[in-house]
Amino acid sequence: MQEMEKQFHIRCVKGDVGRYVILAGDPGRCEAIASHFDDAKHIGMNREYNIYTGYLEGEKVSVCSTGIGGPSTAIAIEELHNIGADTFIRCGTCGGIDIDVQSGDIVVASGAIRYEHTSVEYAPIEFPAVADVDITVALKEASVELGNRTHVGVVQCKDSFYGQHSPQKSPVSYELLQKWESWKRLGVKASEMESAALFVIASALKCRAGSCFHVIWNQERELAGLDQNMSEDTSMAVKVAIEAMKKVIKTDKNR
Repeated sequence: MQEMEKQFHIRCVKGDVGRYVILAGDPGRCEAIASHFDDAKHIGMNREYNIYTGYLEGEKVSVCSTGIGGPSTAIAIEELHNIGADTFIRCGTCGGIDIDVQSGDIVVASGAIRYEHTSVEYAPIEFPAVADVDITVALKEASVELGNRTHVGVVQCKDSFYGQHSPQKSPVSYELLQKWESWKRLGVKASEMESAALFVIASALKCRAGSCFHVIWNQERELAGLDQNMSEDTSMAVKVAIEAMKKVIKTDKNR
């Protein structure tokens, strides 16, 4: 009977979710993602965790929202893994850092800067936050095949949204601005809030994880006076995640 108890936050039991899970930050995005599944069913919603389960390529697949940031993402991964999930693709949004990354582009994270704290409770800071290589390749291929401007590289993860967007207001602005300059010089593609925790926790749990993002805006392009159109339509990033998950499933079946 212990095995059938519901997970504390996501309120699911074994059988409710598949081993393959797409993670979205926004609970409102889950229905749109699930619309790409075969025979999708709403499993339930508690707090920021909205969950649907259906099928892709004949395999059970779920989507679960995580809210914003590492702590709530960590809870989702832990509890989903407890009931059988072992393959995660995060589908989210980001802000560009590299000057070549434009609104509407797709960024695929090969790794993440651990400028947050959640991952430190899973691994020493010297341990890298690295995406699964097969998932990363699947995401890149899916994005290119769908005709997107696609960037693959390191992303920066932070805990404070406004630490990025209004660093001058912070009492530690000197550190935030100095670090931001480092990210730029290192060619970091974009900034977001979940992948560092996702990648490190996946390593700790012996799972697979990858991330793709829709670029909303690039504040460095704005500062440089370059043209850009703010883009909040995440439908293409969703398609990339769906097609990449299909590739992963097909590869697993062939193995």
